[in-house]
This record gives sequence, C-alpha cells and structure tokens, in this order.
Amino acid sequence: MKGYLTPEKKEEIFTKYGKSNTDTGSAESQVALFSYRISHLTEHLKINKKDFSTERALLKLVGKRRRLLDYMKEQDIERYRAIIKELNLRR
Repeated sequence: MKGYLTPEKKEEIFTKYGKSNTDTGSAESQVALFSYRISHLTEHLKINKKDFSTERALLKLVGKRRRLLDYMKEQDIERYRAIIKELNLRR
C-alpha cells in the first residue's frame, strides 16, 4: 500500500511546500505530506468501507495535521494562513 508515496513524490511535495527538496522537517512540508496521505486514505476508505485499521490510521493523521496547524497558528499566523490557502484546507 506504500506504493502511492514514492520518494519522488515526497521530494516533489517538500520542494513545493518546504524551503528546499531536503526540507523534510518544516511544518509546512509536514502538513502538505499529511494532506497528501489523508486524501489518498480517504479515497481508499470510499472503496473499502470496512477497513477499520486504515480508518484509525487516517484519524491519527488528521489529528497530527491538526496539531501541527495549531502550532503554526500560534507561532506565525501568516505562515498558517498561507498553507491553509495553498492546500485548500477548510478553516
């Protein structure tokens, strides 16, 4: 199931949202990566409604992303607003 997140795709996400393609630790790049994984798992669950272990993993990812976004909101509201707008997240 890990085939959807290739090293090339990760690098592309980190290049687009991080400071560089090796910037794997910034909050923006983490939120972007979590968002990509969340959208993939959501599609998977639309097909496999009874896959409860994946559902749990999805909920954990959503929580991680939420905590990271809350952290960004406290630290730098402009960065927070920019990433929300760029990733087209609600709030």
